[in-house]
Amino acid sequence: MAKISWRPGTMIYPLPAALVTCGSNPEEWNMLTVAWTGTICSDPAMCYISVRPERHSYPIIRERMEFTINLTTAAMAKATDWAGVRSGKDYDKWQETGLTPLPGEKVSSPTIGESPLSIECRVKTIMSLGSHDMFIAEVLNVRADDRFIDPETGRFSLEKSGIMAYSHGQYFELGDLIGKFGFSVQKRK
Repeated sequence: MAKISWRPGTMIYPLPAALVTCGSNPEEWNMLTVAWTGTICSDPAMCYISVRPERHSYPIIRERMEFTINLTTAAMAKATDWAGVRSGKDYDKWQETGLTPLPGEKVSSPTIGESPLSIECRVKTIMSLGSHDMFIAEVLNVRADDRFIDPETGRFSLEKSGIMAYSHGQYFELGDLIGKFGFSVQKRK
């Protein structure tokens, strides 16, 4: 097996194909597609998004210092892609995608009604990194679609929602379960 060296790049895939919402009132509310996002701390719960400064949503997030990460599903694929290739300065993305804005509970930015999981965040730090600035944020609230919560265990079954991921320019639906955390060392009964 041979390995080929490529130029340095971001090849850590798959990533969530998330729709980030921002704005403090319905006239300002916007969304943008973000794959550069993830967890950075569990206690306190913190995450990040990385956004290019030239994006329409960038100054809104920078000024308001909050945003909401909305995970997407296969049913939302076209809207997610469209929101990533069109600018909110030229289009009303809510009208064009048909997605439903719902007022945030802990932040002024909206959540997306069709999203199975929405994570409301307040920015703590902004790091200028080059092509993107990283918004490091504290998670203030998580809104989950109750259709995917097991009534017996309270576990959120994200895999049943048709969650979507982004990998090197392509979108994929989450696949088959291959194990759970700790399965490699779990004692057999």
